This record gives sequence, C-alpha cells and structure tokens, in this order.
Amino acid sequence: MVSYMDYTSPSTQFFFDANNSNLFKKDDQNYINVVGIKQLNTLENVSLLDIYLSRNNVVEPHYHQNAAELVYCISGAATVSLLNPFTKQIQNYPLKQGQVANVPQGWWHYEVANSDNTHLLAIFDAPTPEVVLGSDILKLTPANIMAHTYCMDENQWKKAVAPVQPATFIGPPANCQRSTEEETQQHQQQQPQHHQQQQSQFPQQQYPQYINQYDNQVYPAAYNHQIPANPQYYYY
Repeated sequence: MVSYMDYTSPSTQFFFDANNSNLFKKDDQNYINVVGIKQLNTLENVSLLDIYLSRNNVVEPHYHQNAAELVYCISGAATVSLLNPFTKQIQNYPLKQGQVANVPQGWWHYEVANSDNTHLLAIFDAPTPEVVLGSDILKLTPANIMAHTYCMDENQWKKAVAPVQPATFIGPPANCQRSTEEETQQHQQQQPQHHQQQQSQFPQQQYPQYINQYDNQVYPAAYNHQIPANPQYYYY
C-alpha cells in the first residue's frame, strides 16, 4: 500500500475493464489491451498487457527499459524469444496453456503465436511499462549513422528499411503479401520445439524479409502506419 494514496477519495479506482483500453489493434484477432496506473490509479508496481494473436503473428522485437516482463499463456500456444546479453544467444521458450516465461528488464525479446486464438498476459513490475520498439530503432536511426557505423552503403540501407514503419507492434502487417507456394514450403519445414533452443547471435536474414528462427517463417515487411508524435519510446 502506498502512503500517498487517499483510499477514501471518491476518485480512487479499484476496478477497470481492460477491454476498454486498447493499445494497438491490427485486426479482430490481433490486438493488445493495456492496464497500468493511468487506467487504474490504485496500482503500485504492477501493470499488464492483454495480448491476442492468431497463428504466426509476432509481437515485434522490443525491450522494456523500466520493467521485467512475465509472459503467461492463457490459451493457444506461443514462443517467447529473448536475447541473453550475457551469453549473446537467442533463447526460445515455447509456451502452452498455463506456462510462463520471464524476460528480465531491458532484454531484447519478442513473442510469436504458434496457433490461432492465442491469448497471452504480459505482467510488468512497473506501474507504467515503457517500451522501445525494433521498428522505431530501424526506421528512426539516421541512415547515415547506420551506414557509417557498420560500413554499409547508405542507399542500400535506406532501401532495406523503407518498408518498415514505426510502431508496428504486431507483425507481419495486414497488407503483407506472401505466395501460397512459399507458405506451403515453410510449413513443411516447421519443427515443433519442446525444449529451450539457443540460436546464434547472428541469425540469417534476407531483408526485406523477416526470418523467424523457431519456425522458419518468412515475413516481408510493408505497412502503412502514421509516425507517432513521440516515437522514441511509449508510455502505455
């Protein structure tokens, strides 16, 4: 209990409907609702994201600079992947109903649905979790800085990141086009994961396609989204 909260005040909130607090919506099967101190003012160091995903949809790579994240699978199945900054390896944790994965504060991570009707609950040890999105890093870092720092051709870098839009949140984008033949070949290559698998810190990529390491799905990037007013980070 916090000392500065007047629990006798008529403005004190003890109930909130997360269905009325949408953070991001791609479509009716893929969206994120949020509950933090802005929605429920009696919360202390806790908040949550209520995440709904259909198969192969991705909560884009990101990190939370002010909070750890505990991901609980309510229904469906998903893989939580994180980059361990100490081992320099990607660690994948397939989740089914009732299973959890923990992402320490500041660790790069993403979640991908392995089945339709996947429902995840992400719980944070902060009243308002902050986030830095991979799409923002790719799109908003000046091209000349990226090219100079990593000894790349600036025009090639610009072309590579051109399809990326800030604040993607859930990918692939709704207007992403993939051939039926490509999808069939990739589904045949899928291998179920029952244990933690560690990947190289340098996963193979063929931009502008996103290759997701645990199931070999390939996602071209293209999405029209308005750049937010404050794109560097987000307060839910």
